[in-house]
Amino acid sequence: MVAGPSTPAQAAPDAACARRILTLLGEGDMDGAIEAGLPRFAPLAALDEDANARLLRARDRLLAAWAARERHLARARRLERIAEERRQARAARPAAPAPAAVSSPANAPRPALPAAAAAALARARARATGSAT
Repeated sequence: MVAGPSTPAQAAPDAACARRILTLLGEGDMDGAIEAGLPRFAPLAALDEDANARLLRARDRLLAAWAARERHLARARRLERIAEERRQARAARPAAPAPAAVSSPANAPRPALPAAAAAALARARARATGSAT
């Protein structure tokens, strides 16, 4: 497993190590480059500008990726904590009492259509089916 941003601090790589990191990066061996010291790389006078620039870009991309991973993991932990708090709140919530049945005329269910509209609809259906009422 490749170490992350919490890797213990070590000395920055020297020129020979930096060249090895360049070789590893050229081969696509990011794990090897990390183990060789890419995260700790600092520009070296012994390297040309191009090599320093390539190593700095690779180091910066790596550190940005590690930071993004940490933000993603923190977000996932935060969302899981919120979901767990909601589950606990739902489980702890007492059941709502059932509403009392009221039989007043104001609360009586109303028909879906007024009587006149229902009669008109019935006549229209009768005409459509060809039977008279």
